[in-house]
Amino acid sequence: MKMFVEPPAIYLHKAPVDFRKSINGLSAIVESEMELSPFSGALFIFCNRQRDKLKVLYWDKTGFCLWYKRLEKAKFKWPRKMQSSTITLTEQQWAWLLDGLDITLMKGHQPLHFSAMT
Repeated sequence: MKMFVEPPAIYLHKAPVDFRKSINGLSAIVESEMELSPFSGALFIFCNRQRDKLKVLYWDKTGFCLWYKRLEKAKFKWPRKMQSSTITLTEQQWAWLLDGLDITLMKGHQPLHFSAMT
């Protein structure tokens, strides 16, 4: 997904959700299960049980937006082995997920933090 918003965070809800839920139902999941504010501007990513559909909810300062993607022949590589029920993603991991890559196996270079040159 080409980011037309710059979210402060990207959160993935690991458990599948009922895709009959729309903005109100997904916002309730964000508040009750993820214990986050749906008004934060963050992206909240949800998947159906078959892992062939995604919904992304976010607040854009004037209202909620709901983005939907349906795969025709494949499934998303949904992170099942990660421990927590809510997973924080980087924009790179979000792009990998959309591209069909397993984010649990993909690891970029770790950032280095130096205080001085030696």
